[in-house]
Amino acid sequence: MVKILIADDEPIERAVVKKILDDAFSEDALILTACNGREAVEIYEKENCDIALLDICMPGVTGIEAAEAIRQTHENSVIVFLTAYDEFAYAQKAIKVRALDYLLKPVNEEELIAVMEDAERLAKEGRAHKYSPYVAIPDKEEQAGLRQAAIKKQITEYIETNYVNDISLSDAAEAMHYSEPHFCKIFKELFGKSFILYLTRLRVDKSKELLRDITVNVKDVSAQVGFRDSNYYAKVFKREEGMTPSEYRIIRGLI
Repeated sequence: MVKILIADDEPIERAVVKKILDDAFSEDALILTACNGREAVEIYEKENCDIALLDICMPGVTGIEAAEAIRQTHENSVIVFLTAYDEFAYAQKAIKVRALDYLLKPVNEEELIAVMEDAERLAKEGRAHKYSPYVAIPDKEEQAGLRQAAIKKQITEYIETNYVNDISLSDAAEAMHYSEPHFCKIFKELFGKSFILYLTRLRVDKSKELLRDITVNVKDVSAQVGFRDSNYYAKVFKREEGMTPSEYRIIRGLI
């Protein structure tokens, strides 16, 4: 379970954000709150939090200053900023403390959840320091591209490692620490097709490699690429390739 700290000097805004996160992450995260930057640093240290969601403009110790203090002792902390002001100067400061993102108030619930799912995933992996900051700055498209490439790489590695098993969209979403609807949306955007279509195509391609060894029968090939029913595998193969696995071997001159 990860610990998320929300720091905002506006009680209503703080309560709204907390409720959104409580509803979305109640089973996976403990949500803590602070009413100013100084309290945020104290609570973060005391509770050994993983993620800090900080309002930039707080009296006394600002969100930027709190982030700098947190970063000094928690190198891999995941930091996200909230602000009512879309100013480039804030984005520049966010970069310096390697913030994951920079969200404008009033928060958009869907955007907040999406960003915090990324934050939770990074916190659980303990690799937040390996990622570039993705904040609202002029080269946002380039930054977003790097972010998408990193996510796509992780998803691809997961599927390549597990395609032989009986995995589902739900399994993949859980492994990536995403909600199923959000993962489904991300997957379609990154790969241009659904999870099932991608997985099926991969399994068929992997089976074509195995079919080159004529000492391995079609039933065994089916099992080795994740199909538990060889008859179903043959139907899927024919749908994808226009021929059965046995016909594929004959046409390719393998037998």
